[in-house]
Amino acid sequence: MKLIFKKDDLMSAINIAAKAVPSKTTMTILECILIDAAGSEILLTGNDTEFGIETRAEGTIEEHGRIALEAKLFSEIIRKLSGEDEIIIESDDKMVTKIRSGKSLFRIQGQDPEEYSYIPHIERTNYICISEFTLKEIIRQTIFAISPNDSNKMMTGEYLHVEGDKLSLVSLDGHRMAMRNVTLKDKYSDVSAILPGKNLNEISRILGDEISEDVMIYFDQNHAMFEFENTTVVTRLIDGEYFRVGQMLTREYETRVTINRQNFLSEIDKATILIRESDKKPVVFNIVDGELQIRLNSTSGSMNTELPVQKTGSDLMIGFNPTFFMDALRNIDSEEVTLYMINAKSPCFIRDEEESYIYLILPVNFNSADI
Repeated sequence: MKLIFKKDDLMSAINIAAKAVPSKTTMTILECILIDAAGSEILLTGNDTEFGIETRAEGTIEEHGRIALEAKLFSEIIRKLSGEDEIIIESDDKMVTKIRSGKSLFRIQGQDPEEYSYIPHIERTNYICISEFTLKEIIRQTIFAISPNDSNKMMTGEYLHVEGDKLSLVSLDGHRMAMRNVTLKDKYSDVSAILPGKNLNEISRILGDEISEDVMIYFDQNHAMFEFENTTVVTRLIDGEYFRVGQMLTREYETRVTINRQNFLSEIDKATILIRESDKKPVVFNIVDGELQIRLNSTSGSMNTELPVQKTGSDLMIGFNPTFFMDALRNIDSEEVTLYMINAKSPCFIRDEEESYIYLILPVNFNSADI
């Protein structure tokens, strides 16, 4: 095999494929990136058997072939090479691989490409189409609410549901829920799938920001496949039945508050200066006519401030984990946000009129010392 690349083109493909290379594995072949130039294109693949990425690299094929190279070593070598000279990669029948650029020459031992697992093939029958920009945005706007530990596998994933031309993406961790609803350009067969959050996060890092560029997402019983630009990503789905999200939602409220989002976020953020990790102190909202008072009292000090609001309904004093509120507010683009609450023990909903976003945050208990 003999291939010729420009550094930036090769490095870009390596960075994409490497996202699916496991950091820890007992199978050394999975620590590799597969370079496949047996056909008319140069394809780089990373695969940990649960998550696989295949991407096309721009380059010239002088001699066809395939080789598996240890991903970290391969990446570091290419990264250190000068971008001014072409990079030539050659491997022989003993899988010894030479990487040349300018006056630099590396020899490394490759591994048998026959031992490498290709990403699974998925039938292109059950699918949806969504713009790269929209998919990237709804992942960003929900991914923060997945659970960081896998004691409950469902909470480490995001629930994707399609009905006609309506798509919902939902995440929750037991204390909060994030939901984004979008309208697709076409109508599709119903789809329900639980996608691993960490894999969705990696996909969002590869996606571009172009509204005009589309992603095709194909589904089978066990996998979802994302196709966009020069890249194909396959992730195994989380098996099981997701939580009944519809039962968590309500339009009932006793108190409704509309407030400037950026000012609200800024004042909560100021309050967190006084919170130490060991404190776990809530931020307390006292909602009265015309204003929302923000109070925090911790071992480091106290803070009191107030913001003008439009209030409908009853006065209310309610406490929250401030981080949960800030995460939601940071991922809303509206100038103003509206909060819906029933009482100090019931969830707070942040949503717009069209329900393009819905954030649910459970309150926390507080006592007189927290006020």
